[in-house]
Order: sequence, then C-alpha cells, then structure tokens
Amino acid sequence: MSTPTATLEQLNRECLCLSLDRDALARSLDAELGQPGLSELVRERCPFVFAAQPVFVAAPRIRRMAQVVRAVESVVALPAYLELTLAAAPAIARLGTAGPRGVFFGYDFHLEQDRVGLIEINTNAGGAMLNAVLARAQRACCEAMDSMVPTRASAAAFEQRIVDMFRQEWRLAGHSRPLASIAIVDSAPPEQYLYAEFLLFQELFERHGLRAVIADPRFLEWRDGRLWHGNLAIDLVYNRLTDFYLEQPESAALREAYVHQGVVLTPHPQAHALYADKRHLALLSDDARLRALGVPKETRQVLLDAVPHTELVHAADGERLWAARRGLFFKPVAGFGSRAAYRGDKLTRRVWQEILAGDYVAQAIVPPGERLIDDDSAHAMKFDLRAYAYNGEAQWVAARMYRGQATNFRTPGGGFAPVYSTVDASGRALRRPGGEHASYVFLLDEAGAVHAVPHGLYVALARHEAAAPAWAGQSLRLADWYVRLKDGEPDSIVNETYGLARVDEQGLIQSVTAPADAGWPTSEERERMHAMLFAGAESVV
Repeated sequence: MSTPTATLEQLNRECLCLSLDRDALARSLDAELGQPGLSELVRERCPFVFAAQPVFVAAPRIRRMAQVVRAVESVVALPAYLELTLAAAPAIARLGTAGPRGVFFGYDFHLEQDRVGLIEINTNAGGAMLNAVLARAQRACCEAMDSMVPTRASAAAFEQRIVDMFRQEWRLAGHSRPLASIAIVDSAPPEQYLYAEFLLFQELFERHGLRAVIADPRFLEWRDGRLWHGNLAIDLVYNRLTDFYLEQPESAALREAYVHQGVVLTPHPQAHALYADKRHLALLSDDARLRALGVPKETRQVLLDAVPHTELVHAADGERLWAARRGLFFKPVAGFGSRAAYRGDKLTRRVWQEILAGDYVAQAIVPPGERLIDDDSAHAMKFDLRAYAYNGEAQWVAARMYRGQATNFRTPGGGFAPVYSTVDASGRALRRPGGEHASYVFLLDEAGAVHAVPHGLYVALARHEAAAPAWAGQSLRLADWYVRLKDGEPDSIVNETYGLARVDEQGLIQSVTAPADAGWPTSEERERMHAMLFAGAESVV
C-alpha cells in the first residue's frame, strides 16, 4: 500500500486497500452471534449493505460531531424550545416531558474539507448492530493501519452499551424491577431491508437474559393493562416504525399501551417531534431565533458552523428559491430515508410545483465526502457519517458510502463502512502502549503548512512501508511531541523533539537530522500545532 498523505482525509483518495474480511464477517453473522444462515440472508436481501473499504476521518472531525450532538441536546432541553416545538406537535407527542430519552438517535453529517455539516437528525436510526458486526470483520492492510482498525473489544463494548441503554430507558420510565422482555417492532419485519439486523438485536437481547420477539404491530394486543405478543407480556418496545405518531390502524394496540403507560416505547413520538422534524433545522441554523431562545453564544456558534442554513419553502419565495436551487437540497418536513428529497440542480418544473405545494425545507448544500475505491477517479463514491447517539453522547460513528443523490444501499462497493481514525468509533482517543502517554507528530512543509500525522502512519513512512508523493523532493521540518494523556485525551506536553526530513522523488523519507536554527518552528507555527493538539474539535488537521 502507498499512502501519499499528510492528513487522514487524503487516505480516502489514495488508500485502495480492502479492509473487510468477508470470511470473518460470515463467521460473525452465523456462528459467533448464533444465527446460522444469517450471512446468506444478508447476501440475498442486502448485498450492498457492507462496504469493503474503510472511510478515514481525522479525530477533530469526530470530536466536532460529538460537540454538535451535545449542542443540539442542550437546545432541546431548554423550556422555551420544548414549548415552541411541542405546541405544534400532535397530542401524542405532548405526553410528558420526562422519562425515556429515545434510543439510537442518528445524527447524519456531511464532511467537506475542514467542515462537518449536520444535514439531519433521525430518531430511529438503523444499522447499529450491523456496524458492530462489521467492526469484528476488519483487518489492517499494513502496519500504519493497526492502531486505526476497530477491535473486537470495541465492538463488544458497543454492544454492552446498547443493552445498558435499553435498561436505562426502562429505569427512566420509573420501573424498579429488572427489564424482562422486549419487542422489536416494525411493519412486516421479514420484508424489511434490514430484517437481518432485527435478528441480531434479538440474539443480543437474549444473550443478556432478556426475552425478545420481532413483531408486526398488527399482532400486538392491549389487554389487562399490558401490551402482549401472544402469551408474552411486553415490557419495552424497540420502535422501528416510520409511523412516528402511531396514527395508522395497525398501530392501534401499541398506541393504547403507550397512551396508558402500559409499555415503555423507545424511541417515542415526543422524541420525533423534538428532534426529527426537519423544520427544526431552520431554527438551529438561525442565530436570531437561537438567541431568542436563550442559547449561549458558544453553543450558537457551534450550531451555526455545523448546521447548513435551512428555511421553510413557501410559495411566495418560489421565484427566489428556484433561482438559487443549484445550491439547495429540498426535503419533506416529515420525510425519512431520503424519500422525496431532491437536489436542486436535478429538479424539473413538475417536481418543483409539488415541492411548492407540499411541506418542504430548503437546505444549503454541504457536499458529502468522497472515497475512491479503485484507480478510476471518475467513479468516486460519496459518503456521509452517522453518529449513533444516546442522551447527548455519541456511542459509535459509521460511514455510509453510495452513489446518487443520497444514501441508498444499492450501490456496488457501497454500504456501511467502518471509520478509521486516531480515535475509536465512539469518539474516544485510541489507547496507546503505556496508556498514559502518546507521541504526536507534525510535519511542516515548504509552503508553511502544518500537517498532523498519525504516529503509526509516520512510523510507516519512516520505515518506507508508505510513501508521500505529495511531498516529493521537499525538505520537511519534523516535530515529535511526547504528551501526557488524561482520560485518553492530550493533557500536557512532556517533551518536544525536532528534526529535518528529506523526501526523495518517490515520496520516501530518506533521512532525519537535527535542525539548524532555521529549522525550528516559529512561534506562530508552534501555536498552530498546540491548537491542533489541544483544541480538539476546533482544530483543522
């Protein structure tokens, strides 16, 4: 493998190695998770659900995503926001403002150079268990990737957090006895594209001592003050329905159980009303409205930097929006799964009239990331990033690769992809040997730019296991900082070492020598490195 890169994001263009071990994936699906035949079901039902290559994301981007999640949660918690949003929501969404929080929120981001753009929030995001399986089936293509590949331990820890999350929802509903039974509910589950994931959840719950069934809401019963599936009394429903407010006739029993507090439903109608209505993106991207709600300046800045400008589509603004359409993405207020969503540059006049007559928002386009999976740059894949979150904290970050206007799981080579970074998929810093200290490497090029380089990648460059053609023929200044960690994050600098590195015409580092006086970083350059290391989400790699 050759890695001509100074930043992790560049690997998305130039690392073409496969990371998915398909034999290990089949074993995880069939044997280790106790579901014989599941790998065959996945191949037949959703052959493009797993990508063969990872997506590389720099640690500050992942930390920025986590910061955005926390910022949104802080706004949603404001009494003024609750009053404003719930006043316009259906009555079922106004049942209580405390209790279960809602599992598996999906914060979906686009990644454009140094910016992350929050394009939407989903309250029943799928794919979490599939990504845990995918993490088990990864292999490093070279030594430089060793520290970035998700481990089996991280996948197991994620699964434990999933189970803990459902038990926490049960406790938040006011129950003192242990959670005993869960129904995974969706319309016609065996026909769902991600039915395999329902089977994985069922096995996970049962492995942790919980009775679990997969159920169509039509086969649930409300009787004797409990929700029943056959002879099994259901404590908690893991809700995968897109009938968000339980308005369809087939949801009648579940609705009755929820209204009468006879079952814990998660995620629930109020969660959808508070987070997933796309009109809220217009609020979150409007400084004046955020200010009126009492949102602190620092939080407003995080949101304004990350949430693309969004506005409601009104017929009176039709001429202006049509003229600006090439820079806009149009989404139905209550849409999901990219249904009836359109890029402005693809619009026809007929569809435009439908948008004007419907409930839509117009969102400024933040381009998705790009990932090359072969040598043909004309066939780059797009990708977005999904942060699975609970109670304001990111639990896992996954990528979704695709071609077309939006994610579709129909593209050969696409699907869920693991995120490789210098932090793990939960956003926590990777543990290094010794645990309490780590080395951070910066390279300063002849143009005066400062590049943070993962230590494993720098080692591979120094050993000629990787190359950096982008720096061919240059003399680089090298900074190696030995840093004390606190809770896995940089805390203080213990030692600084500097050198000069010569790169040959093939992009190989040929020598590292002590710097002359002119080789030391300037105070401005050192401040830049310091900011990149300690500012976290504020820095630019």
